[in-house]
Amino acid sequence: MAETVENGETGQSGDTTTAQGASPYAWYALGILFLVYVLNFIDRQIITILAPDLKRDLGLNDADIGFLYGTAFAVFYALFGIPLGRLADSWHRVRLLTIGLAIWSAMTAISGLAKNGMQLAGARMGVGIGEATASPSAYSLISDLFPKNMRATALAIYSAGLYFGGGISLMIGGFIVEDWNQAYPDGGPFGLVGWQAAFMAVGIPGLLLALWVATLKEPIRGLVDGVPTQPSPTPFKGFFEELYAVIPPFTIFAAAARGMGALAINLAAAALLALGAIGMIALTGAHLQWWCIAFGYYAVFSWACSLRRRDAPTFQLIWTSPAFLSTILGYGTVAFMSYASTAFAPVYAREILGVDAGSVGFWVGGSGAVAGFLGVILGGRMSDWLRLRNEAGRILVIIFGLVAPIAPIVIAFTTEAAPGNGDFVRFTIFASIAGLLGSSALGAAAATTQDLVLPRMRGTATATFFLATTLVGLALGPYMAGQVSAMTQSLSTGVLSTLIIAPLGLIALLIAYREVPRGAATVVDRARSAGEAI
Repeated sequence: MAETVENGETGQSGDTTTAQGASPYAWYALGILFLVYVLNFIDRQIITILAPDLKRDLGLNDADIGFLYGTAFAVFYALFGIPLGRLADSWHRVRLLTIGLAIWSAMTAISGLAKNGMQLAGARMGVGIGEATASPSAYSLISDLFPKNMRATALAIYSAGLYFGGGISLMIGGFIVEDWNQAYPDGGPFGLVGWQAAFMAVGIPGLLLALWVATLKEPIRGLVDGVPTQPSPTPFKGFFEELYAVIPPFTIFAAAARGMGALAINLAAAALLALGAIGMIALTGAHLQWWCIAFGYYAVFSWACSLRRRDAPTFQLIWTSPAFLSTILGYGTVAFMSYASTAFAPVYAREILGVDAGSVGFWVGGSGAVAGFLGVILGGRMSDWLRLRNEAGRILVIIFGLVAPIAPIVIAFTTEAAPGNGDFVRFTIFASIAGLLGSSALGAAAATTQDLVLPRMRGTATATFFLATTLVGLALGPYMAGQVSAMTQSLSTGVLSTLIIAPLGLIALLIAYREVPRGAATVVDRARSAGEAI
């Protein structure tokens, strides 16, 4: 018999996950969520294989590509992930994911209509807003579908969609742009060229997948952990509070409502970030990049200050936790290096090694998908195994994912063009090895963050985790590689410059290794001391 509670959350006896194992329906739902994440990264990553064509037709350089791939997407993905993460904690997660999937798919298709870099940037921002619904909803759903001892594996399987999607995007984009431009050298139907057709070809199918996602059942929150949580009677109240707290200029009004001292701190933070942006603009000339970064960091600061007053237990378990912060910042440095090499690997193969788009898409995309999938699955399994023997064992996997890819990245991006295919083979092999090693950290980092909060906080914790992944990794890593490449006229130098972040990441992860056991053991006590009714 079905047990039904408010807000559409159901648990059925035939679908029940226990503390010992997951139900068949949990695996079915995970399969659909995996497909969503595949499409998520197809739409996100396809710009990398299209970069040489975008540079030619829209008058862009590597710094612009780094901005479009990274910052334009990442800032809005991160900022809207905060209120949407809160909505995932209180509303029907399946409905939220369905709406978000439809939005980002439509904006990907619209990217194919861009006539200049600004229009493409606007579409990329829209993709970021839509995709911000995905992981808060999916992480929270998976955490309620799988018991704790299987959670890292389940999250790793979901996260493997990242690598399949990234690889498939290169294949699809490479073959479409190559074949379309050969078939229609002067433009095809409606005057579309290859890169425009590629955007539309990957965007439109997402609208159909959204219909399938809408059929999923909503599990009861916290039931698998023995802490069932009733749905919020006012699910959108928290969403609008978060939106008000994170989107300027409303952030100023929110700060003023907390008192003159809070307002002064808020304005001081805004001024410092503006000065930092002006300084970086003077150094690089990249106005939009640094104003977007300042906007994003100011918004996150304002949100965290607001959260402290509105939801003290959640603030306590996330923003005052050395274990949580050092974990997400440490993984952010993994993402910094990984996103940079991923963004410019197709560009390097096409422009430096002289390989055609179809071959780059097939070999770099295909090998990258397989390597990333193996890395994230093996890393997830290893992190679960280590977690059973050491409370901080998952952190060791993140450290491995930071350090191990460095040598393969150096070898790949110092490969020079040579007669025959040997240079491309060497590049593809070592770029894939770097992807395999780097991807091993993702499941471990995600599972660690979920273990450090209460069930009702998982969506917000996921959004915060992705703040580090995006505002540290995606918004800065690819842009730095592109900017250094533009300044030095060497794409190799640009990508290798991102390795400078590794020592900072290692320090953060060593702190996490020390703090995670203490943080995990005191979750309930710290939440209760902050006012949580447990």
